[in-house]
Amino acid sequence: MLKNIQKEKYNHIVVTSEQMASIEISMFNQGMPIASLMEKAATKLAWRIRELYRDIQKVGILVGPGHNGGDALVIARELYLEGYEVAIFACCQSSSTKELTKQHIQYAKYLGIEFTESLENLLQRDLIIDGIFGYGLQRQITGELADLITQINLANLEIVSIDIPSGIEANTGATLGTAIIANRTFALGLWKCAHFQDQALANLGQVELIEIGIPSPAILPIGPSRQIITQTIAKKNLPLKHSVTAYKYQQGHLLLICGSRRYAGSAILAALGARASGVGMLTIAVPYSIKPLVVAQIPEAIVIECPETNNGAISSLEKTFNLSQYNAIAYGPGLTLDALETIEDVLSSSCSLILDADGLNILAKLGYLASISRRSAPTILTPHLGEFKRLFPNITQPNSDRFASVAKASQESGAIVLFKGARTVIGDPAGQIYALERSSSSLARGGSGDILTGILGGLVAQRSQANRENLIATVATGAWWHAEAAILAAQNNTIMGVDPLTLTRYLHYVLM
Repeated sequence: MLKNIQKEKYNHIVVTSEQMASIEISMFNQGMPIASLMEKAATKLAWRIRELYRDIQKVGILVGPGHNGGDALVIARELYLEGYEVAIFACCQSSSTKELTKQHIQYAKYLGIEFTESLENLLQRDLIIDGIFGYGLQRQITGELADLITQINLANLEIVSIDIPSGIEANTGATLGTAIIANRTFALGLWKCAHFQDQALANLGQVELIEIGIPSPAILPIGPSRQIITQTIAKKNLPLKHSVTAYKYQQGHLLLICGSRRYAGSAILAALGARASGVGMLTIAVPYSIKPLVVAQIPEAIVIECPETNNGAISSLEKTFNLSQYNAIAYGPGLTLDALETIEDVLSSSCSLILDADGLNILAKLGYLASISRRSAPTILTPHLGEFKRLFPNITQPNSDRFASVAKASQESGAIVLFKGARTVIGDPAGQIYALERSSSSLARGGSGDILTGILGGLVAQRSQANRENLIATVATGAWWHAEAAILAAQNNTIMGVDPLTLTRYLHYVLM
């Protein structure tokens, strides 16, 4: 049994600094020498740096007092032995340096590697390796060291950080006084929470995980409460599996309640996202004045016209609606706050419910958040930062720790909460949390969120009642699919962003 467990990869697990420390202590207590782990991690890092930076010659190594500094010294040694011109800049007093790091300093001097105290010398390098502080830093960086980091950042050099840019708190991603602004960050062993905090992204640069063979007995006690949605995990869920004898109603029936005279396009975009999901049947409820427009664009859907207000918003749902016939309802895109009379019907329904955009704003305006936890069926909330603040006013500064904010919000609401951002984080009331490893600024276009609502609605509608307990994986997969399509579209189109219609055309390419 243990042999099978040992073969598992844990490259999807996200840990706090405290959990990482516990994992390392567990390994050391079982006989793993600290020096061996440092050699393995730093040697793999050196190999990756050589692979990425074959054309450079001059490398500056910033060395701190802890084991992060020891990693940097091993990298310095390996690069020096490969013919790179290496200069080591010690950012610490010898009295505070850990013993293993002191030994690597001694050996580097023995090899004849240059040690420098000249900032000018350092700033003439082609590449800087940041090994000042690792995941354990909690204090503010001030004084001469803060000045040094500022000068390095201003020099516009290529900078690689080991595990975490020095000065970034490993859990929240907050800047502790000042911090290195890296072009690349190599996460060692396991992802840290800071790698997925929006406020840290400007310092992290491109982030890559370097696996160092952490054994499963050290990881299993912490559990997979936080994980990224990897391509491997996502593609196990996409496309959703159906029987060869299934017919349309067995492949999910989604009701979209969306649109207004002012935001007719939102209804169409949400429907296009649902269409791409593979849902078997799609019904769209819209104000009667925009029904012809929606029918013309989405001819396969059942389009139901609803009474509307003077401003062109849905005033009420048709009395003939039987909401129990649907597997899921997606409510919100383009509705406007004038449609607030309709929310009580959807909240009282017995099917899965996705609330987005004005659906969230109506929920917040009416103070109906508490009713979510009383629903018999799952609810998915998809707020961006502004909507999150309106829904959860007691969660102050939600972007300061997106993992903690999502965990608290899902507990408070009883819903799956998809907190949109540069690194979207998804949590459920059971404490499971997923994060997207990457995304794209090309999604910063009006209508992109409507596409996501349709995708989520379609995927959730296709899920059977028996699989509800793992619904968060489906929601996370939908968010991953949406982001990957945007990345692919941006690569093949323009850096100016990807319009929603183009985005929908790239969704199927992600699965090829």
